[in-house]
Amino acid sequence: MTSGHGDPPHKRALHHPTHPWSSAMTGTKRTARITGLAYLGLALTGFLGYLLIRQQLYVPDDATATTANLIAHEPLARLGILADLGMVGTQAVTAVWFWRLFRPTDPVAAGSLALFGLVNSVTILVGTMFSATALNVALRADATSAGQAQLLYDLNGAAFTLGALFFGLWLMPMGWLALRSGYMPRPLGWLLLGGGVGYVLSLVVAVTLPDATAAVSALVIPATIGEIWMVGHLLVKGVSDRTAADVHQDRSPQLAAA
Repeated sequence: MTSGHGDPPHKRALHHPTHPWSSAMTGTKRTARITGLAYLGLALTGFLGYLLIRQQLYVPDDATATTANLIAHEPLARLGILADLGMVGTQAVTAVWFWRLFRPTDPVAAGSLALFGLVNSVTILVGTMFSATALNVALRADATSAGQAQLLYDLNGAAFTLGALFFGLWLMPMGWLALRSGYMPRPLGWLLLGGGVGYVLSLVVAVTLPDATAAVSALVIPATIGEIWMVGHLLVKGVSDRTAADVHQDRSPQLAAA
């Protein structure tokens, strides 16, 4: 029997604001959107710091030009350092909120996702330490500052390159959890899994074939598409009420016992 509103009474009760499942669904959707905001922050700070500002300052194999850029564009260099620190913070926050979002699906996989994200955050912090020191050395403007600043920027690039290992490892459990949770479209899960593998392979290619830059760029394209899709899905869609209800219905014995 259905009520005058067309839904069975037990279904209407499920979505009642005071029902524990309704509260859980609202919490899950809020968690998804906060995760999406943090991930968007990671994407924006990464684009600003590493892909935009760094390219205007660092000149490979030209210590004089790199040092001249750092001295002439000191405010830009400092903005780049702040952007990199923004990457560190948003990567860490995103990792923690992904763990919170996916913990009901599989706590081990969600913990792995958070762990790899936090390690990648530390790797970015190490790279930022090198670029910040490079600026200070360049501003010293003595006989050795050019060579030392260039070396430090080379180390900054190496930290970001080697960090691709943990970035790829963080995308793999993200994709697997997207598939398992039912929160996300299945093609997105597969794309993230493939993107994670591509990131790890891009590191192998970068280390063994340093001149194969086109191959490295091609290998990370699936990950880039998957990340943009994930951010958009989390911000726009969040999770559906039905999916969240299914997840928390599976945990109903725990809720009843609480």
